[in-house]
Amino acid sequence: MTGIPGARAVHHVAFTVPDLDQAVAFFTGVLGARLLYRLGPIAAPPGDPDWMTRQLGVHREAVAYIAMLRFGPVGNLELFQYSAPDQRRELPANSDWGGHHLAIAVDDVDLAVSYLRWQPGVKVLGQPQTVADGGPIDGDRWVYFRTPWGLQLEVLAMPAGMPYERATAERLFTPKERWSRVLP
Repeated sequence: MTGIPGARAVHHVAFTVPDLDQAVAFFTGVLGARLLYRLGPIAAPPGDPDWMTRQLGVHREAVAYIAMLRFGPVGNLELFQYSAPDQRRELPANSDWGGHHLAIAVDDVDLAVSYLRWQPGVKVLGQPQTVADGGPIDGDRWVYFRTPWGLQLEVLAMPAGMPYERATAERLFTPKERWSRVLP
């Protein structure tokens, strides 16, 4: 056996944000996520001052507020807002250890970019690019963008029949159902 016994799926991805209300409003209002629940404040319980360090790997005096969001049928995103005496307040670059981004599959990257450019505080990085190197993801179209607080995200479109599929029976998962909805 390889892997974690009984593992079924990636349950969620989590990001720590500087302002939970702003992040929830952005992910629900601009990107179309649904808010599932909010928690907090979460801190060390009385009599167990090291709980936050032991359980979450953060400063013992840290306090957290949490929101869980859902994108479409299966994508869960957890957002944290912490206050902690030793908190660093700069986002890592993609090239830094711990660098990250969240990629969102779309039908049309150019249409998504047009929409994103109209959103207050959003910065699209460069222009949409199409991979045309004959490699495993030849045909992938993508572009990165930043949220108003600087979190890096990506929109991408991978056409059916990507070149990597000729070498393996494994496939990247993309639901058929769209999560975006037409507003009344």
